[in-house]
Amino acid sequence: MSRRFQTGSIEKSGKWMVVRFWKDVAGQENRIHACERICPVSGPDRLNNTEIQRKAHEIITAAGVNDPQQFIETTVGVTFREQAKEFLRQKTMSKRRPIKPATLCSWQNCVDKWLNPNLGDSPLSNVNNATMKGLVAKMHAAGLSAKTIINYTGLVKLIVASAKSEEGEPLFPRKWDSEFIDLPIVRNQRQPKFTAETMSAIVQNTTGQYRVLYALLGGSGLRIGEALGLEIGKHISNSGSALHIRQSVWEGMTQKPKTPSAVRDVDLCPDLAAIVNAHIAGRTSGFLFRNAVGKPLAKSNVLRRDLHPILAALNVPKAGFHSFRRFRATHLVKSLVSESLKKFWMGHAATNQTEEYVKLFDESDYRKEVADRIGLGFEVLPETPSIVRNVRRKSVQVKEKIAA
Repeated sequence: MSRRFQTGSIEKSGKWMVVRFWKDVAGQENRIHACERICPVSGPDRLNNTEIQRKAHEIITAAGVNDPQQFIETTVGVTFREQAKEFLRQKTMSKRRPIKPATLCSWQNCVDKWLNPNLGDSPLSNVNNATMKGLVAKMHAAGLSAKTIINYTGLVKLIVASAKSEEGEPLFPRKWDSEFIDLPIVRNQRQPKFTAETMSAIVQNTTGQYRVLYALLGGSGLRIGEALGLEIGKHISNSGSALHIRQSVWEGMTQKPKTPSAVRDVDLCPDLAAIVNAHIAGRTSGFLFRNAVGKPLAKSNVLRRDLHPILAALNVPKAGFHSFRRFRATHLVKSLVSESLKKFWMGHAATNQTEEYVKLFDESDYRKEVADRIGLGFEVLPETPSIVRNVRRKSVQVKEKIAA
């Protein structure tokens, strides 16, 4: 925008001193030549040279020709669709905060399904509170949850804010008004959590590596991607009593953990360590949980083929892997585990300066003592699977329950 900065041309035109400059016109690519009067050439209203220059500057400033914001908004400019594409490209290539593939996939789905169909052809300069209000009304009418609406509108804000000048200044600064937009308030968000009884029943009613996986998720609080990313010989201590979280798995690919705080060591109680060691059974390499060809398990397959059928047979509402994580977090609180250690094991960031000072990576003896004291929080019963699964169909269903 600096190359378009104008001071104007001051000259005499008839009986008037005038300033001439170029002016942008909405909807037109080419500018027009503008001329504004400053003062009479002679007479009592005549200004001196300094005053003429000051008045000329005021006229040009009032016209907005040197304002990047007004220049962009008076031209057709980039569309929301184009900026959304550029935003996702920037985030993919960012060295400061590169987004994870899962986040990119989620954002792309949001852009394709909701944002581009409703905002894609609009000039980015027109995406404002009124535009957002209309989008929110459409999403609400379609039955989207309050949390989803907030997430989608948040992405719109990020895309608009990503348009910047060559100097790094926002081209379209916005003061978003949630009241005017009528953003919903998230209330009673569904966050299922397994009870200790449900945890015991889930582990009891499955076999093999699924049994170990569920026990590990409930007894450690790992994210599912972190559990599927565990490799023998790399991320499990020799005794099996500690897990070194250094990677996770998404769509069969290994990647860095979710956040810097997710890089941590998670200590296991003796009962859980024994289960993990029995599952390893002398192996020295490979993924802890793997399919027939040695690749990490696909979480969608585990849900469809095993966990959801088990929950259905137990008359437990359908839930995902985060329910194990919520169970563990609740157990840590009930066991009076310190806030710093709880966040460390769960992979959550510190929220105050004192927590930043607490360094638990080197306190393995203390962590192990606490892990042994609080235990699993549920009972590991002998394997007595009472559910027969039909894994031959694409959509796996529970066929029948067999009496134990």
